[in-house]
Amino acid sequence: QVRLIESGGGLVQAGGSLRLSCVGSGRAFSQYGMAWFRQTPGKEREFVAAISFSGRATSYGDSVKGRFTITRSRENGQSTVYLEMSSLKPEDTAVYHCAATRDNYYNIVPGSGGHDYAYWGQGTQVTISS
Repeated sequence: QVRLIESGGGLVQAGGSLRLSCVGSGRAFSQYGMAWFRQTPGKEREFVAAISFSGRATSYGDSVKGRFTITRSRENGQSTVYLEMSSLKPEDTAVYHCAATRDNYYNIVPGSGGHDYAYWGQGTQVTISS
């Protein structure tokens, strides 16, 4: 079992920056991949970014490429994934969820589909004002 706790959401003006964090604990010896998704009411969940266990492989959704950066660190059996967001737009407003895979993804980045992930955090609200 993997437990995921997100933090760092808030209200930011358009053009600003924000960093989200997600701490994953449990399954210390598993090499799971991690990702960020976002969702707004009435819309489908949208893939934002994913990263391999090693941190060397990443992928991004088209709407955030060049503006968002996903990174990862590991310490004491915990894995933390970060999402650095810059040049924020009102359309980036959403609840951002962290996710982790059940399968191992050491140097391979997980997919962009929600079905690739077995564990989900509760989410953190990001609101961008115009």
